[in-house]
Amino acid sequence: MRLRMEAFIKSQQEKIVRELEKVDGKRFRIDKWDRPDGGGGISCVLQDGDVFEKAGVNTSIVYGTLPRAAIAKMRVNHKALDPDVESLEFFAAGLSLVLHPHNPNTPTVHLNYRYFETANADGSSNAWWYGGGTDLTPSYLFDEDVIHFHKAIKVACDAHDRSYYPRFKKWCDDYFYVKHRGEGRGVGGIFFDDLDESEKDQEQLFAFVQDCLEAFLPSYLPIVMRRKDMTFGEKEKMWQQVRRGRYVEFNLVHDRGTSFGLSTPGARVESILMSLPLTARWEYMHEADRGSREERLVNVLKKPVEWV
Repeated sequence: MRLRMEAFIKSQQEKIVRELEKVDGKRFRIDKWDRPDGGGGISCVLQDGDVFEKAGVNTSIVYGTLPRAAIAKMRVNHKALDPDVESLEFFAAGLSLVLHPHNPNTPTVHLNYRYFETANADGSSNAWWYGGGTDLTPSYLFDEDVIHFHKAIKVACDAHDRSYYPRFKKWCDDYFYVKHRGEGRGVGGIFFDDLDESEKDQEQLFAFVQDCLEAFLPSYLPIVMRRKDMTFGEKEKMWQQVRRGRYVEFNLVHDRGTSFGLSTPGARVESILMSLPLTARWEYMHEADRGSREERLVNVLKKPVEWV
C-alpha cells in the first residue's frame, strides 16, 4: 500500500499541475527535496501567475520515528495508537494543494489526501489509516459554483457509501471552523480522518480516496473558467484580502496538519506553509456593509448550508 499510494499521488500531482498550467499560462516551479530523517517530497508552486496569485501542489512521502510526545498528541484523534510505547516508526504519504486565485470572484480551494502507518520497533504493524478532504473558500458567493463543487464530491462519496457525504460534510463544517471568529473558513466540502479497518478494509478505502482525488479537477476547474475573467474593483480586492486573513488565522491557529507538520523533526517549513496566500490583510474592527454581497457571505459562514 505504501508504494501504491506513493505512485498514485505522484501521478495525480503531475496531472493537476499540467491542467493548472493550461489554465494559468505560466509554469510551476518544481522543487524535489529530501528529509534528513527519512523520505522527501515534491513541491510544485506557482506565484504571480496570470490566474493564480499563488498555487501549491505538494506530495510528501516521509518516514522515521515518532517520539512519545508526538504519539500522545496524535492519539487524541487516532485511538488505535498505543499510548504506552516510547516511540513508533511511521510512514506518511499525501498530496496537498491550495490555490489562491487573483480574481476575488474565483474561490480559493484546498485539498489533502493522505495515508499513514505506524509500526512497532520489531517491524510489526501498529496502526494504519486514511485521512483527507477538500473544501472551497470563496470571497464572493455564487451559489451555482458551490452546488457544483459539492455535487462532484457527493458523486465520488456515493459510489462507495451513501452515508459518507453527509457525514464527512458535517465533519468538514465542524473542522474548518474559525472558533475565535465564530464562522466557518469557507463553504465546506468533505473532511475525514482516522479511516481504518474499523470502517472498511484497506482496498475499499484506497479506492474511495482515489475517486475523491480524481474528482478534484472536474469539481473546481469549471468554476475557475467561469470566474477568472470577471471584472472587479479595489473594493472587491480589499475584501478578498480580509477574507484571506481569516484563512491564515485558521491555518496557523487551529489546523492540526500545520501544527503536526511544524512539530515533526526535520520538517520542511516552506512546504508546510505553502498553503498561506501570497498577500492578506487585517483591518481593525472590519465589518461588512449591511445588505451587501460581503455580508451575505459572512451570514452563510456563520450557519453552514446544505448545498446538495
